[in-house]
Amino acid sequence: MTNAIYLTTTEPFSGKSIFALGLVNLLASKTDKIGYFKPIITVKKKQRDRRLELIKQHFKLALPYEDMYAFTIEKAFKEINRNNEAVLIDTIIDKFQRIQESSDFVVVEGTDFAGISRNVEYNGNVSIAKNLGIPAAIILNCAHKSVAEIVEQAISTTNSFTSNGVQVLTLVANKAEVGHEKEISQKLKEALSEDILISTIPVHLELSNPTMEEIRDAMGATVMFGENLLTNRVDHVIVGAMQLRNFLQRLKNNTLVITPGDRGDIIIGALQANISKNFGKISGLILSGGMLPEDSIVQLVEGLETVVPILQVEEATFEVVTQVSNIKARISADDKEKIAIAIRLFEQGVDEKALTDKLVAFHSEVLTPRMFQYQLVKRAKSAKKHIVLPEGEDERILMAADQLVKQDVVDLTLLGNRESIGLIVKRLNLSLDLNAVHIDSPLSSERYDEYVQTLYELRKAKGVTLEMARDLMQDVSYFGTMMVFKGHADGMVSGAIHTTQHTIRPALQFVKTRPGVSTVSSVFFMCLPNRVSVFGDCAVVPNPTSEQLADIAISSAESAKMLGIEPKIAMLSYSSGSSGEGEDVEKVRKATELVRERRPDLKVEGPIQYDAAVDPEVGKKKMPNSEVAGQASVLIFPDLNTGNNTYKAVQRETGALAIGPMLQGLNKPVNDLSRGCTVADVFNTVVITAIQAQES
Repeated sequence: MTNAIYLTTTEPFSGKSIFALGLVNLLASKTDKIGYFKPIITVKKKQRDRRLELIKQHFKLALPYEDMYAFTIEKAFKEINRNNEAVLIDTIIDKFQRIQESSDFVVVEGTDFAGISRNVEYNGNVSIAKNLGIPAAIILNCAHKSVAEIVEQAISTTNSFTSNGVQVLTLVANKAEVGHEKEISQKLKEALSEDILISTIPVHLELSNPTMEEIRDAMGATVMFGENLLTNRVDHVIVGAMQLRNFLQRLKNNTLVITPGDRGDIIIGALQANISKNFGKISGLILSGGMLPEDSIVQLVEGLETVVPILQVEEATFEVVTQVSNIKARISADDKEKIAIAIRLFEQGVDEKALTDKLVAFHSEVLTPRMFQYQLVKRAKSAKKHIVLPEGEDERILMAADQLVKQDVVDLTLLGNRESIGLIVKRLNLSLDLNAVHIDSPLSSERYDEYVQTLYELRKAKGVTLEMARDLMQDVSYFGTMMVFKGHADGMVSGAIHTTQHTIRPALQFVKTRPGVSTVSSVFFMCLPNRVSVFGDCAVVPNPTSEQLADIAISSAESAKMLGIEPKIAMLSYSSGSSGEGEDVEKVRKATELVRERRPDLKVEGPIQYDAAVDPEVGKKKMPNSEVAGQASVLIFPDLNTGNNTYKAVQRETGALAIGPMLQGLNKPVNDLSRGCTVADVFNTVVITAIQAQES
């Protein structure tokens, strides 16, 4: 079951308020722990978002207003322009999950499409819904559109969400022309997936057209008369610039009259028409041009029993007409009548039981790269560990350390010369406080002699002398690994300037493998657009035997589970099932059998080809009875040549983020970086190492 839904549209003034009010009202009948969150709000300085205020006040939500949004539209675009989309998404995920943890259900509302770029906003809504892992409710604005146009817009909008991994639970055709609701609903049901709940809500003038109060607020007008009738709705607008007889012929019900302030004849004629049974109701008047009526006219109006709202503005008549035409109706927190109408329209147009059933049945298997990284950092923070970075004078290491300290992810020890590190930090203009990290150097360390003696005792049976131990312990890889072995650090990350062999040799010599594991191997976490796959082994074991492949598969499954990925293991080969023969296929087949024997609780399939492992359609055709085919999350390659080339091909051709390699099978976590690693690679590897340390 999902406990959240994303409300979105494609253009401004689509009527999200109706669905939002109705949905929260429905939820309020089931729980009092409702959250409402708007990732990006469009407001002017010192103003508050109208919808957040409306929902918060009407339903008396306990959430502080500041917790109900993440960014203003201006700040969001600044982050985008600085290429900080990751910061944007991570902040949104963080604030959303805080609300989610304290709520039974969270309604998330997309942008208002009143920002700088509608295209950017539209794509942003898709991205946010995807990274939050929640389904969408799409509200279409059907006003002034033909049925064919509505259907085309519905198809293109739902396709853009579903093709990006966002499930659409419901589509609402809002502001539909009265009398055409059934036709619109039927055409949408024929055009869209039967899994999408279709609702149609007719246009309602009382919600679609502005009141005199909204016009006053939008224009900053002065109220001369009729303040008690500012709730009058405006359905029509005319300019009173003609002779009175012609003006009267054009009056309709709920008409706003715009006229210069010196047209006393129009003012008196409009007020008289308002009380006449032969003319439509006047909503109000706007006196333009900064002119006031003559004193005698004002005196006459003051003596009338019924006076409609009369507003006065400085702008000229044409400018007033333009501004009024752009004013859209809104539902305010104190407008109980409009709120009641909106909720009633929702109840009449939406099948509440069907919507509730869809929410209960929804389950998302989408895991985006940002979701995965966010969850990793949050997990690492939950129980801070101490990680040693032996290459403390490398720029990338220091830049990553700066980020890790800022986010308070781990405690760090940097190996290197303190003065040299300080100079590099200054040159890179980093804010890294050297007092916030531990800095040590093998030869000057007070632990050096202790570590030398320990290494000697551990390796003397292998021919290591005390003098050799002294030489080895001057090496940062040996010193850092010994810190982990002795419990002075929880894990180590190295390899930015050292080879893989140089990095992991000390760990193999004295950290050694966990009980029951005979093979040290590695995995990459491949962050693809809609999922995270585990690739093993792509860095350590060149030509694994069947027994080693089984070890790698089981270790990789445990690594997947450790990071919240359900392991479905595909033992890859150039053949699927029993269709192929050959030594390489038999090796994979035997490895699969060993995994099943040793871990009957794991879902494993092999031999299986890559396409059959990850593509649902291909998997169903080639291996229809498999629990893994088409949905594999852990992919085990038959040898290092295949694995290393495949992960690099996927990374380069799809733009996927590859986190790793993460070594698995050791008693304590030691991880190797590529010498071409980026700052992000260092950051992510430290985070994973910290999580491994939590499990050690």
